Amino acid sequence: MILHVVPLDDWLAIPERPYAPQPFPKEGFVHCSPDEPTTLAVVNAYYRDTRGPLMALLIDEDKLQVPVRWEPAGSAPPPGIAPGTLFPHVYGPIDRAAVEGLLEIRRDADGRAVGFTPWA
Repeated sequence: MILHVVPLDDWLAIPERPYAPQPFPKEGFVHCSPDEPTTLAVVNAYYRDTRGPLMALLIDEDKLQVPVRWEPAGSAPPPGIAPGTLFPHVYGPIDRAAVEGLLEIRRDADGRAVGFTPWA
């Protein structure tokens, strides 16, 4: 499984279509993480000020209809992640059938990610 961080409202916005985040047309791929610790580091680096629930999509890479390339971070990886860590980049929208589950990202009062809770 690979993971992608998304605000819950964005994930729920158009449920009948594959999901692509707002920066997808400019970047050409969907940023994902290889594991839960890396996902928490990504949240702490880029999503601390995001309001509302944050989710981690659990994506079965084999069920995607688009290529996945494991590549280094475009700039330095988030703090706490080793240089040279490869990140899965999904080169197309995420098919909802490839999403095996969702985890809600628990955050403390400062917005810092501290863990996950299964979401039903």
